[in-house]
Amino acid sequence: MGKFEKEAEELLEAIGGRANIAAVTHCATRMRFVLNDDEKADKKRIENIPTTKGMFTNAGQFQVIIGNDVATFYNDFSDVSGIEGVSKEAAKAAAKTNQNVVQRLVGTLSEIFTPLLPAIIVGGLILGFRNILEGVQIQALGQAVVDGVKQVTSEGQPVYNTITQVSPFWNGVNSFLWLPGEAIFHFLPVGITWAVTRKMGTTQILGIVLGITLVSPQLLNAYAVNSTSAAEIAKNWSWDFGFFTMDKIGYQAQVIPAMAAGFLLAYLEKFFRKHIPEAVSMIFVPLFALLPTIIAAHAMIGPIGWKIGQGISFIVNTGLTSSFSWLFGGIFGILYAPLVITGLHHTTLAIDSQLIADFGSTNLWPLIDLSNIAQGASVFAVYLLHKKNKKEAEISVPSTISAWLGVTEPAMFGINLKYVYPFIAAMIGSGIAGMTSTLMGIRANSIGVGGLPGILAIRGEDMLKFLLPMVLAIVVPIILTIFFRQAGIFNKLDRIGAGLGDVNTDTANLGGAQNAAKTEIPQGTLVKVTSPLKGEVRELSTATDAVFSQGIMGQGVLIEPSEGLLVAPFDGIVSAIFPSKHAIGLISDEGVEVLIHIGMDTVKLAGQGFETFVNQGDHVTREQKLLTFDIDLIKGQGFIVETPVIVTNQDIFQPDTVGTLPRTLTVGDDILTATRI
Repeated sequence: MGKFEKEAEELLEAIGGRANIAAVTHCATRMRFVLNDDEKADKKRIENIPTTKGMFTNAGQFQVIIGNDVATFYNDFSDVSGIEGVSKEAAKAAAKTNQNVVQRLVGTLSEIFTPLLPAIIVGGLILGFRNILEGVQIQALGQAVVDGVKQVTSEGQPVYNTITQVSPFWNGVNSFLWLPGEAIFHFLPVGITWAVTRKMGTTQILGIVLGITLVSPQLLNAYAVNSTSAAEIAKNWSWDFGFFTMDKIGYQAQVIPAMAAGFLLAYLEKFFRKHIPEAVSMIFVPLFALLPTIIAAHAMIGPIGWKIGQGISFIVNTGLTSSFSWLFGGIFGILYAPLVITGLHHTTLAIDSQLIADFGSTNLWPLIDLSNIAQGASVFAVYLLHKKNKKEAEISVPSTISAWLGVTEPAMFGINLKYVYPFIAAMIGSGIAGMTSTLMGIRANSIGVGGLPGILAIRGEDMLKFLLPMVLAIVVPIILTIFFRQAGIFNKLDRIGAGLGDVNTDTANLGGAQNAAKTEIPQGTLVKVTSPLKGEVRELSTATDAVFSQGIMGQGVLIEPSEGLLVAPFDGIVSAIFPSKHAIGLISDEGVEVLIHIGMDTVKLAGQGFETFVNQGDHVTREQKLLTFDIDLIKGQGFIVETPVIVTNQDIFQPDTVGTLPRTLTVGDDILTATRI
């Protein structure tokens, strides 16, 4: 039970219930409500709640003063009311019951990086463009000359100019673009610590301050650590406290130190808020939470991160020089993408530099390049599968371009980690391509541009050979991504199984319709989906729950029912019925899979107010009665009755809305068409 759960329940009732709340947030001391009807708020009752210290209306907001404990109160209020993401968290909690530890960890990483996506995507495109300007040698621009000497490689091959070397304009553009590029990626720990505190419901400005202390200009830049001797670090880059010293090392672009420090800060803040009196908590909670975290970040968390990196570097170097280098090529190809997640991939730069110094070339960098290509290929496959999802395309298209230009973070954090299966497909494809590259003895002359332009950094005699691993890094992830999607392997989010994970499917009854969709129905076949409800139909993007509004489960429409009767939208089979009866899955005779989900969070009613008239596996006809539901009861319990009607097998059928939205409709009106792809 939360600290303020009882008071939160009373406040919810006093402001008119969940149905009267259009939006809610909080600031440093106040709960801020946007109410549908301010007159429904019982101000006298609110004043009598022990935790409230007053209220007023300003700028369209009904504000209730709570005090320094507002963050904790807000979390308890969210739990009680089901507002501010509780439905989303409930969906995630249900999905996590079928996930292992690794999947849960990946899910947490994805949650932290989701609010950072706009910046990461922009940064990826900028850095990819800069890689072309300053990293691609172009023969047509002539051989590079330094102090009158034509530049050649250690093997006597000419070194050609890059665009920035011959064009003052593009050199200026390249220099200017470093400003946003550095802000986004070098200072990524600031965004991470902010995102962690945001996720944990603690003070976000403290997260920002913590992040700044990890990348301060007073610290030795993380990119310069490997080229700086221990003696110089001890002399010029350390704090001397008399009886001990601490290194002044920054953690630019590092993920593990930032995440660990962010979670430590959040837990300390929550701990001290429970034990420090409210009267002085505004002063002492931030002080006691922030300072110990900063000390721990530089004394323990950061150094441990570097030790992990050094250990990985040793393993990589040993693998490259052993007789099992081909096996290492496959393993490294698989594991490089997870290293990017942690930020430890920066340690490979030192290894590449040493290999070039010792042998004049490196066989490690081609593996890194192939991993970039593979991640981009998986995102491209997701785009092909979801090409009608405009919101998905806004992320997947630039992410594909970014990855194929050498920057994979937008692809991994924006798409691949969210769905899991494309990330694993890319790892496997990268491993196969990496093993092939190592077996063929392919080496690079330098640390070049990542992605598809990376072939320009490969030794001249290896360029044509490198085409085969590149093709494998593209084709294998695309095939595996599509296969994993179709088979439901490593996939808990991207198909109807995510919403119906607890429901057994009668494969004997359903197989005919599914097989028809895959083999018998010709491309271009159009299937009509009529309204299963009477009410108002709207865009799916207006749904309260992000799982539906973002099209994660599928595309379709949202219906606000005016009557509690649900009928079949086509002739087909009942593929699944929830035990709580609030959702039903159907497959048309042509193979169109549709999910109808009555209300939001109505699973919590455990079937109360719902009655079904069909069973799983039954064949139904258009407008046949499926179930009834009590709208007044659902609303009386504080739930929303808006109902998504979505097509979940978009890889086979393309859903399109019919008519203008919003509009009023009745049972049997056309709402969607599904076209066989």
